[in-house]
Amino acid sequence: MYLADQWKDFAVLDAGGGNKLERWGSVTLLRPDPQAVWPMGKDAPGVDAHYLRSSSGGGHWEYARRLPESWTIRYGALSFIVRPTGFKHTGLFPEQAVNWDWMQGVVRRANFPKERPFRALNLFAYTGGATCALAAAGAEAVHVDAAKGMVAWAKDNLSASGLADAPVRFIVDDAMKFVLREQRRGRLYDGILMDPPSYGRGPSGEMWKIENDLYPLVAECVKLLSPEARFFLINSYTTGLAPSVLTSVLKVALHGRGGRIEADEVGLPIARGGLVLPCGASGRWEI
Repeated sequence: MYLADQWKDFAVLDAGGGNKLERWGSVTLLRPDPQAVWPMGKDAPGVDAHYLRSSSGGGHWEYARRLPESWTIRYGALSFIVRPTGFKHTGLFPEQAVNWDWMQGVVRRANFPKERPFRALNLFAYTGGATCALAAAGAEAVHVDAAKGMVAWAKDNLSASGLADAPVRFIVDDAMKFVLREQRRGRLYDGILMDPPSYGRGPSGEMWKIENDLYPLVAECVKLLSPEARFFLINSYTTGLAPSVLTSVLKVALHGRGGRIEADEVGLPIARGGLVLPCGASGRWEI
């Protein structure tokens, strides 16, 4: 398992009963998690806010104390603005820190000259955790997401991390449409990552279903890899897609390019009893 176990400002304190109890800085949040099917510990600490699902869909937060609208947590040299949203999320997927570390290592080992920076493409880039990590490692990044609000949040995270002047280009667009345009423009990348949802819509209503659309997108992205390309990363939160599926997608799409392909579950350590909370899977290609 790829375990994100280097956090200081974040921790899963406990999980169970379909929920996870997390510490985000000095704030404790209780949020739904369908993977936590075992019982919650009896001595679980108190909670500052609890997200309750509605039987008609969606849900709402109940607060035990007044919280700031947003606050900042750190991961190494990076800083991220988090806040409870109406869809239970906080603006950050902390398990992805294990992939941030891996990508930073790839970029630094590549050791490209200053006149030829490492170019990375981040698709379904959300609030930019990976974009910040890549920029901090010296990469030139293109950040693509269909939601204008998420792109604005990503810009704020880049600034919070002291990277406001980093060479990052922010794009609000449908992932496939952008990739096809980049092909026509002849632009190439040394690293590509994507974090696609199970279902989604692009800015013009484009439908996305991961079972149907993942491989075609990966196959088109491969055409954007430079001769010096070093990595390709796919993240998946879809429980029906096993790590071996991501391995096969990468093997077929990258046939003949050499390198090493591996995939595994991604997880977060739980403070109680040495348990681990599974958080999807990642497939990695590195050369």
